[in-house]
Amino acid sequence: MIQFKKRLTALFLALTMLTPFAFSQSNIIDEVIGVVGDNPILRSDVEFQYQQAMMQGSNFQGDLKCHIFEQLLLQNLLLEQAKLDSIEVSENMVIMQVDRQINEFINRAGSREKLEEWLNKPIHRIKREQRDIVRNQMLTQQMQGTITENVKVTPAEIRAFYRKTPQDSLPMVNSQYEIQQIKVFPNIDTEEVERVKSRLREFQRQVSEGRDFATLAVLYSEDQGSAARGGELGFMSRAELVPEFAQVAFNMQEPGRVSKIVESEFGFHIIQLIERQGDRVNVRHILMRPKAAPSAIAEAQERTDSIARLIREEEVSFEEAALRFSMDKETRINGGLMINPNNQSTKFEIQAIPAGINRQLEKMEVDDVSDAFMLKDERLGKDYFVLIKLKSKTEPHRANLTDDYQLIQTILENQKREDIFHKWIVRKQDETYISLSPNWINCQFEFEGWNK
Repeated sequence: MIQFKKRLTALFLALTMLTPFAFSQSNIIDEVIGVVGDNPILRSDVEFQYQQAMMQGSNFQGDLKCHIFEQLLLQNLLLEQAKLDSIEVSENMVIMQVDRQINEFINRAGSREKLEEWLNKPIHRIKREQRDIVRNQMLTQQMQGTITENVKVTPAEIRAFYRKTPQDSLPMVNSQYEIQQIKVFPNIDTEEVERVKSRLREFQRQVSEGRDFATLAVLYSEDQGSAARGGELGFMSRAELVPEFAQVAFNMQEPGRVSKIVESEFGFHIIQLIERQGDRVNVRHILMRPKAAPSAIAEAQERTDSIARLIREEEVSFEEAALRFSMDKETRINGGLMINPNNQSTKFEIQAIPAGINRQLEKMEVDDVSDAFMLKDERLGKDYFVLIKLKSKTEPHRANLTDDYQLIQTILENQKREDIFHKWIVRKQDETYISLSPNWINCQFEFEGWNK
């Protein structure tokens, strides 16, 4: 599995390294160094990505330029097949991804103007060039997924694979934890909610009298990600916004107008429309979050401690308490069991566990229930109290069928995908017109068929 993931990562190394920041290089003498089907590969393509790799501190063992060149050959082989199979990607998805990347680039540069100055080109040209890169990325990924999409393994195959695999070839599995939680958020009093709304109404009034919305966002918005950009979110679809926010943003018609106050799980917003393009909208917003009073924080801690006492005295199980008392909608219905976002399993290695919970686990045994402690929900920007229960813990071990069935299944599936993909490459090398520059034919390629 690990080798297959590395192979896929290498396949898209050229794509992910080639950001618009490389485009400012203009002193490379260009030439066609390879052709796959109808697709040429330029020396500048390799040079750009080589420079990016060096800037990122690449420690690739071997000739990195030859490696990048082979990745571009593989990419173009997949693009050629995608063209033959009439595989297409949604242009809206391409635009959305480009918008996200451009917003990230602007954030890194500090402003739209600084980005344009840095790259010595206008933003519309940066977007146009980036669309081609993102489109090829998506086509390549979709094509590779199509090639390996029908891989399935049976329980009998998994058991046979495990029996045939030497023990020292199975991966070591670090300690893994299953954790249950109960979250309790402090109550927010009505006076605090009204204070926040009153402040937002004052901002609405100031904008109507001519004050700049973006300046107010920089000074007062509690959305740190967008505040530095004057509250601007960039072009987004409905699906990328929480429903309450999206409903108001997409109903706005006149650029510059400010919305009514909108409540979402993040707090309270006012929104200013910048531009609408089809099913995407670009807005600014100011976010303000009501703060819990000290008395409400103390009450939340006391309430959480009371839940812990009920569990320890066996008046209620942890699972039932989670269903009745937890304010975390994602875990309360499954007994508070946390899901690992990296692999959607219920098991976490120690480095994947939030630091605050990690510290509690150091002093807990299986089935222990912690005292109430405070954490911050980084996504919502809210403090809360939590109880955790250590449901299970496995010691470091070689992967085995009892504890790691899903891992072994994944290893076998990825091994099959790698074999299918390898055979596909060899076959397509024979079927596709490929030409390499004499200066590059002596590269030590992983696949020999490029030099036919």
